[in-house]
Amino acid sequence: SLAAWIGTYALSGLTVALAGALLLLRRPLTWAGAGLGLALLLGAQAFSYTPPAGKAAVDAPRLVVVQPNVSQDQRGESDGELLLRKLSALSGVPGTAPRLLLWPEGVVRDFIEDGYPTYAYGFQASPYYIRRRMAALLGPSDMLLTGGTALQFDRNGNVTTATNSVFAIDPAARIVGRYDKAHLVPYGEYLPMPWLLKPLGLARLVPGDMDFADGPGPRNLTLPGFGAIGVQICYEIIFSGQVIDRARRPRLLFNPSNDAWFGKWGPPQHLAQARMRAIEEGLPIVRATPNGISAVIAADGRLIATVPHEKAGAIEVAIPAPAPPTLFSRTGNWATLLIALLLAGAAVAFRRQRR
Repeated sequence: SLAAWIGTYALSGLTVALAGALLLLRRPLTWAGAGLGLALLLGAQAFSYTPPAGKAAVDAPRLVVVQPNVSQDQRGESDGELLLRKLSALSGVPGTAPRLLLWPEGVVRDFIEDGYPTYAYGFQASPYYIRRRMAALLGPSDMLLTGGTALQFDRNGNVTTATNSVFAIDPAARIVGRYDKAHLVPYGEYLPMPWLLKPLGLARLVPGDMDFADGPGPRNLTLPGFGAIGVQICYEIIFSGQVIDRARRPRLLFNPSNDAWFGKWGPPQHLAQARMRAIEEGLPIVRATPNGISAVIAADGRLIATVPHEKAGAIEVAIPAPAPPTLFSRTGNWATLLIALLLAGAAVAFRRQRR
């Protein structure tokens, strides 16, 4: 819970300080200072307790998080229909409360935006037909957020680049918002320093003829009946202090991810990092993944519900309430500089004491 005050990086500095204080307790000349430092560190943790976020109202809108359990090698360019059926089968049916349906990154393979040159769609169904299939799952007050890919073209109709995106779709099959990923994965979504690496024969580690373009940074999608929903796609959630729009705090963060690249070890680590972001920002975070671990995380980092790794399933819960803005959400990573200066000052002081 101390992360809600100072953030992950400063917490790492305090971990170093704690280890150093324990070591210095062995030295007669420094035990008093080390003991005082140790007491302060433990006391800071005790006083940093953050009360659990409030419970959601009984009539609150609901979240439906879908995990179809499809591995990376089951998602070829021709598998769009199969994948859409898997997602649809797990999406449930409309009820009396509005539902926010959440689908993962990397599963919707077909392009769903209108207006592309005909050649771009290849042999897929029309984008409007695909959106109608999605909208058929929605009640009149429901909304869908799904991962997908958007293309950009030059004036001659030639594709120039693509974005890893999240689309908001309403019950009338309209795209009412789009978020483009800003923190791209080097060597996965783009090749760094192409002027140097391409002549050497190096390329990205995933298939594709072109790099993704980066989006403008943290943005909200404002959805009727649900308010401001922040989006961070996959890898973006690891960047402490860079996950929300500071000018307009969202009610929750949606983190669609494709962890299927990383075997059994990656998904638990990625989930743990998302839980830290929830604690830092005091916001619920929802993760939807192709094959795990999908989760709804409370604003204090608790796991409200999960779908295990390599299991198909869905979560339906009331939207968790956010906590009040944390100290970290107001100040960002400034505490990191303070901890670094304190560590440097302690190092100088102990060195002089030894002399």
